[in-house]
This record gives sequence, C-alpha cells and structure tokens, in this order.
Amino acid sequence: MVGSLLRPSYLLAAQTQRAKGGLGAGEFQDIENNAVDEAICLQESVGFETITDGEMRRQSFQSQMPAAVSGFGDFDLDAFLWGDWYGDQGVLRKQRPSRLGAVEKLKRIRFLSAHEFTYLKAKTRRTPKITIPSPGLWANFWSPIYSRDAYPTLDAFLAEIVKILREEVGELIRLGALYIQIDAPHYGLLLDPATRSFYEGLGWSFDKWLSFGIELDNAVMKGFHDVTFGFHV
Repeated sequence: MVGSLLRPSYLLAAQTQRAKGGLGAGEFQDIENNAVDEAICLQESVGFETITDGEMRRQSFQSQMPAAVSGFGDFDLDAFLWGDWYGDQGVLRKQRPSRLGAVEKLKRIRFLSAHEFTYLKAKTRRTPKITIPSPGLWANFWSPIYSRDAYPTLDAFLAEIVKILREEVGELIRLGALYIQIDAPHYGLLLDPATRSFYEGLGWSFDKWLSFGIELDNAVMKGFHDVTFGFHV
C-alpha cells in the first residue's frame, strides 16, 4: 500500500461544501474521520500489516506541506497535477500554473502530518505508516522570478524544505511513528523529456537531480534511528 486511496464520493461532496462555507469544522472532521476509518478497515480486511490513513485529509499526496506552511503563494490542485495524464479517455494535459512559486520565507504554522498520524495510530493495532514528500519534489514550487526575493537560489529554497521535513520526522518519531515513507515520484518523471526540460530549466543538470536530490533525501533521514524509512518513486 503506497499511501493514497480514492476518496469516497461523500467526502468529495463534503470538501466542496466546506470550501463554500456550507459545512462546519466539526461536522467536516467527522466525515473525514469516517473516510479514514473505512480506509483502515479495507486495508486490514485484506491482511495488510502496514496501514495508512488513505491520505483522505489531503488535497494531494503532497499538499500537507503548503497547508501547514505559509509562504508558498497562491496555488490550486493543478500545482500538483500538471503534465500529461493517461487514462481511459486518452491523454489529459494540464498546464503548470503560470504564477506558481514561493513568494515569502517559509514559516511552519503547524506540523504537516502529526494529526493524521495520531488518529491513525489510535485506530489500528498494526504498523501505522505516514508519508511525507521528498525535498526535491518541491522544486516545482520555486520560481526564479516569483521566489527570488525570498530564496534567490533553488538550493536555498530546498535547504529550507529539508529543515521543515526534519522537524516533521522528529515530531512523528516522538509520537511513536515506526514507519515513515518519503514520496519521490519526480525521479521517475525525469525520464520524460518534457518534464526533465522543466526541471533542468531551474538550473540543475539531470545528473545533479539524481545525485544532489538523493543527498537531500538522505539529509531528511540522517541521524534518526529506531524508525524505518520507505521510499516511493
């Protein structure tokens, strides 16, 4: 089980209601909790030993970062889903939002996934797994134009991301996490010439994306013991 499960239709409807102000925080949380409970039950029923919460509380597998950290600027779902997507209806092409890019120094408002983990841990006797995004994935939220005042270089921006993620790992371990997964699908995307061109346009060569990108992942994990790290490409 990588992490995400499809959100049920009633949760999608509740998210729409909530965004329009038609649903209170407590009622919405009850609906989210129910969706998480169903996800846990499904995984346990097929015999999984490692259980996630289905990432039901997230807009995208990586969206807990800008939800918990200020400074990323304006964005929507296309910030996470741009590019070519293949399905039964053929190729769906989404453009990267034109003004995407962190605009201020990043500031953590709360922990990214601690609330997800504590609920999950209380609901299963099996090993709860929580997922966090790879630092290099956030290059998508750095812009040489819009981010230059806060972070003149991509390296400086990603160093800040590493700091935030290390704080997150420390908190998750304090709460009892034994299994933390780092999501890094951008490595696979580098095989696509169009996507690779975007990433290399930020100033790093393909070789640096593979070498230094992995150094950033190792920096997130460095020094943390008694926890298993998984890696999703």
